[in-house]
Amino acid sequence: MVNIKRLPSPIIESYEWQWEGACMGVDSSVFFSPEAERGMKRHRREESAKAVCATCPVIDRCREHALAVQEPYGVWGGLTESERAEILAGRVSAVG
Repeated sequence: MVNIKRLPSPIIESYEWQWEGACMGVDSSVFFSPEAERGMKRHRREESAKAVCATCPVIDRCREHALAVQEPYGVWGGLTESERAEILAGRVSAVG
């Protein structure tokens, strides 16, 4: 279950940066995997998403958001779900 308590409050200032994202208008299926997607198909989709992210003027803000709220799904800020999990695990072990 996703913990929504980490999400910013629902005010426009919290999310307006998303309007500048290179992903605006791109089908969400590029960034979010269908159920049971594995292997090379998943890898190719994630690489396509990362290619969009690489051109994005708000990639840093997107990545910060995804890490701060611990987005559990999709490619955000050029990072996959597993890449974000590794970063977050590293932060926890560095603190602990």
